[in-house]
Amino acid sequence: MSRINRLATIIRTATRYRLDTFLDEEKLPRSAKLLLKINKLLPEPKRPRGERLRCALEDLGPIFIKFGQLLSTRPDLIPSDICEELDHLQDNVPPFDKDQFVAIVEEALDDRIDNLFMQFDREPLASASVAQVHAAVLPDGREVVVKAIRPGIEKTIEQDIKLMSSMAKWLEANTLDGRRMRLTEVVSDYRNTIFDELNLQREAANASLLRRNFDGSSMLYVPEIHWSHTNEKVMVMERIYATPVTDVETLQQHNTNFKVLAERGVEIFFTQVFEHNFFHADMHPGNIFVDPSKPDEPKYLAVDCAIMGTLTEADQYYLARNLLAIFRRDYRQVAELHVLSGWVPEDTNVGDFTAAIRTVCEPIFERPLREISFGLLLVSLFRTARRFDMEVQPSLVLLQKTLLNIEGLGRQLYPDLDLWATAHPFLERWLKQRFKPNALVEQLKRHGPEWLEQFPQLPQMVFQTLEKLQAGEVRPRKAVHLCPSVEPRSRLKTWAGAAFVGTGLGLAFPHWAESAQQIPANSLILAGVGMVLLILR
Repeated sequence: MSRINRLATIIRTATRYRLDTFLDEEKLPRSAKLLLKINKLLPEPKRPRGERLRCALEDLGPIFIKFGQLLSTRPDLIPSDICEELDHLQDNVPPFDKDQFVAIVEEALDDRIDNLFMQFDREPLASASVAQVHAAVLPDGREVVVKAIRPGIEKTIEQDIKLMSSMAKWLEANTLDGRRMRLTEVVSDYRNTIFDELNLQREAANASLLRRNFDGSSMLYVPEIHWSHTNEKVMVMERIYATPVTDVETLQQHNTNFKVLAERGVEIFFTQVFEHNFFHADMHPGNIFVDPSKPDEPKYLAVDCAIMGTLTEADQYYLARNLLAIFRRDYRQVAELHVLSGWVPEDTNVGDFTAAIRTVCEPIFERPLREISFGLLLVSLFRTARRFDMEVQPSLVLLQKTLLNIEGLGRQLYPDLDLWATAHPFLERWLKQRFKPNALVEQLKRHGPEWLEQFPQLPQMVFQTLEKLQAGEVRPRKAVHLCPSVEPRSRLKTWAGAAFVGTGLGLAFPHWAESAQQIPANSLILAGVGMVLLILR
């Protein structure tokens, strides 16, 4: 289909579902206003706007379905009623020819299907917009599923994304909502995301790491990847037999403890985010199964690891402290942490920001705790921060959407789920462990070689910086005085922290202790240099 014909199809579909009602006539150019006036002759739409958008995307096919699914992960940009409806997008499309599937597998693995597998089911288990899955048995008797990318999908994706990009640019140029939702940025993110999904070796590597992180866990199981049969075009993984998490009736027949099941979902989420710093960012119900063989200790099983998220160590720390401060209703600290983390500009008026956060959060906390959506609370907080020029944090966007999914799923399983009862002790424990001596020593061991490599240059750098400061060539960065009353304590921490630099490295690297006998002052010199650097910082 040519680009012009495809565009005509998009316009017809948009007209059919009256997507013109999403536009504000006052903000459109004259030519577009004429088109809207013509559309107003059509009957008024009876279905909600979110449902109409979902149906239009489903009619436009696999690439638009995937785009709608990505939009549903952006509650910071998309209205909640539309996000909720887009969550229901069905990624089930007709399967492609089974002989073609076999040909793709044989070409990718450079062998005949009969040699690769003892048994191979030519009827697909599932078919989605990007890939298709068949069941098989390896020569050693292990049951597996075989996943392959749809043929020619790259060309279709590229064509549709070019059209999406053109439409996004037009909407941003001509509508206020288009600019507010940063549609060109969303389309660009989508392009990167969907092309990442085309690399099955990437998905397999994600699944392998997630499996290793939960090795031996009683809470989560991830199927094994068979690397001898896996590459960019084909992925072979262990076949699992479990109950879909949405099959509540079957879980009830097994006398599953739904309270434990819901709480374990929350614990798995926080474990991935804070302990492993590697979380499954596409945890919708279709990717989650349950092993109810032990009803009082039900175990989750997760598949489809194409989209994963990570945070920087700083974001982990500030996110944990933000969550704890939010539930203490310490809105001032929430505002200060946003500034310290760099999520909002350092010249942000903390008083105004605090008032804005209080306005959003206080009404929410007047409800019973079990009725509070912590995912929506986080979304509301970040939306408020956007008014104070908070930059979009892709990893935090993935995280808040994942939290919404986990929370929604948990409440479906157990309506009285108190997420905070599970999250609060976890976060308190994580922050305490972060500053235990063992954790600090591990950090020193990890980064020590780099510090040792750079150490010989530090004295010269310090003296050069001091000379420039004295000559007025460099000015210290303006400090953000969030709470003047704690400045003496902060200075004390700075000096103490610098002293611990030398001491900690001396303990972490025994050969330093040996050299210290010959040069007793070396740890003190290092501590002094570290202290000067911290003061300059």
